[in-house]
Amino acid sequence: MKVVVIGGSGHIGTHLIPKLVWAGFTVVNISRGKSKPYTTDRTWNEVENVILDREKDGQGNFEKKIADLGADIVVDLINFTLEDTRHMAEALKNTNLSHYLFCSSIWAHGTATTLPAIEDLPRYPLCEYGKEKAACEAYLHSLFRKEGFPETSVLPGQISGAGWNIINPTGNIDPMIFQKIAHGEEIKLPNLGMETLHHVHADDVAQVFMNCITHRNQALGESFHAVSADSVTLLGYAQAMYRWFGKEPRISFLSWDEWRKYTDNEELCTSTYLHIARSGHYSIEKGKRLIEYYPRHTALEAIKESVTSMIERKIISL
Repeated sequence: MKVVVIGGSGHIGTHLIPKLVWAGFTVVNISRGKSKPYTTDRTWNEVENVILDREKDGQGNFEKKIADLGADIVVDLINFTLEDTRHMAEALKNTNLSHYLFCSSIWAHGTATTLPAIEDLPRYPLCEYGKEKAACEAYLHSLFRKEGFPETSVLPGQISGAGWNIINPTGNIDPMIFQKIAHGEEIKLPNLGMETLHHVHADDVAQVFMNCITHRNQALGESFHAVSADSVTLLGYAQAMYRWFGKEPRISFLSWDEWRKYTDNEELCTSTYLHIARSGHYSIEKGKRLIEYYPRHTALEAIKESVTSMIERKIISL
């Protein structure tokens, strides 16, 4: 069977494509040709790489070119808007497609209401990104119910792994937080540090996609969280990082308004707000039950591997 992975050179595809090749699929990686996978694997020698760009090819033409590849399975990792999702579904409807897997996000949930959150809770997204992802999921599930379009949605958490900078204990991507911790300096957390983050190793996200493919009948028309079994509080995350670097925790707390003034960076503050306002803990029980998803990494294991990579890439100095 032929699998087309759109955006396969990124965080998820780096781990998913080797799994697909090992499983015996014929794999086509769609990318803009501007990046390479984050880790090397000999299986990439078996992958056909096709350069396409939605912006350059134009909406409609891009989706038609995907459809013309004649894939049995399409894994879409770079679809961010309802309009693009509609165009993709329309292009794939009249092909021999047996499964379309859409990468959504836990951001589609928005504000936490009941914890652990299950996939089918009402959605209250906080930002445009989350609203678009939620709308894409709703559209695809409706299309499955009404027309039998063979879709599945996967909702990753904070994707972590070797090769990129991850969300830190203050809920943003500033690597200097890890730098301060590594040197035993004090960091300041917003509020009481009780808000939560739900990291996941990119390899475990790839496992969810892979298991959806191998458990197709159970996965069709469903959404699945791709997260670790555990989430972490900002405080617990920070304490674990100090211990990992062999330092005594030096953590203080500021009210949200005080923390914003102290941070003095609107982009970082917006990122932190959007992460801690959601403060979710997302259930994987549905994934266990229907597609046999069992993450290989805890949240802290995924984080530690990521931070190790940041040290190796000299983002953090010891």
